[in-house]
Amino acid sequence: MSTLLESYAKVTGEDVIDHLLQLSKPLKNKKVIHVNSTKMGGGVAEILHQLVPLMEEIGIDTSWEVIEGNDDFYKCTKSFHNALQGDKVDISEALLKNYEKTNKENAERLKGVLADADIVFIHDPQPAPLFEYTANKLGKWVWRCHIDASKPYRKVWKYLRKFVAGYDASIFSLADFAQHLPHPQYLIPPSIDPLSDKNVDLEENEISSVANKFNLDRCRPIMLQVSRFDRFKDPIGVIKAYKLTKSFLPNVQLILAGGGADDDPEGEEVLNEVRAAAQSDPDIHILVLQPDEHRTINALQRIADIILQKSLKEGFGLTVTESLWKGKPVIGGDTGGIRLQVINHQTGFCVNTPEGAALRIRYLLHNKDKMNEMGLKAKEFVRENYLITRHLKEHLTLMVKLLYNNSSDRIEI
Repeated sequence: MSTLLESYAKVTGEDVIDHLLQLSKPLKNKKVIHVNSTKMGGGVAEILHQLVPLMEEIGIDTSWEVIEGNDDFYKCTKSFHNALQGDKVDISEALLKNYEKTNKENAERLKGVLADADIVFIHDPQPAPLFEYTANKLGKWVWRCHIDASKPYRKVWKYLRKFVAGYDASIFSLADFAQHLPHPQYLIPPSIDPLSDKNVDLEENEISSVANKFNLDRCRPIMLQVSRFDRFKDPIGVIKAYKLTKSFLPNVQLILAGGGADDDPEGEEVLNEVRAAAQSDPDIHILVLQPDEHRTINALQRIADIILQKSLKEGFGLTVTESLWKGKPVIGGDTGGIRLQVINHQTGFCVNTPEGAALRIRYLLHNKDKMNEMGLKAKEFVRENYLITRHLKEHLTLMVKLLYNNSSDRIEI
């Protein structure tokens, strides 16, 4: 067992790692490609930064490619994202043509690696047409949708469906997100890496340094939401919940920490809306962080007394998982993948309104023993269900199924 796998074994137990090594035997030296639209920012990039090296560690020839596009391409794909989450978005013919043209150009650029791969994982709508535009494909192709597509705007989904229907399989995070497609669909929730900078244990001096850097008073209650500045994350609703909380707890502080992603053109506009809603309140700390400031986010999650993820739509919500792993109950929006993680009175509370969030904040701050009890349950819940080792196991199972389901070859596991 390698040093890296030994490190995971200390967190998960050796049986889990042994199972991964057994599952990977039929996949030794198979060529696997992941393709998405950005290396930095957002949950997909975070997952791939950990999943790809771990797949390589167990003997799979794994690489990660990123498609390239202009501003109109990302404007179009952001509209896809919003439409899949239910917004009625009309996308111009010019943007759609640019989207297809961009994918054709990327398919040509990547044809050498994509055509020869044993398995290709295409993440989300941005690179979905690569399947159609890549000639002489030898392997299996899987479309991985990380978005809450439970109630998509049908006009846009009909357009996208023509690109993903031909895949060999698709993956969704929840059963509610799955759509009617003419191929097998698999449910694989995302995960966090307990060894990453965002989730490792930190020394107290590093945590204190972050608190001092942002002028946070650790003697006063601190509320935190970590997310991209995106309307579906409802940062304005979080500010409303904070203001309601102020009425019964005047010394509370709020941190809204986040940043943008290379493929999200709306972030700056939403950030300006958040700043306007904060009204220069000195107890609202709006932190625009760089995509690689993982240890800072780690420290903030450990500093906070109350952690929120009050999303209106959420594919999964890795910031919820991260917070639960740090032993903090989470107050989250009653939507999407948050429902999988936030169990009322066990690992946190699901809410639908700023008023509901403020009520649960008040309950937790007045019941510290209950908050600590829920935090212990939260960490174990993540250990059992949402670590990257479970995520990898389900990917390995899927790959064995795709490659050997109709094979007469004997599989050694």
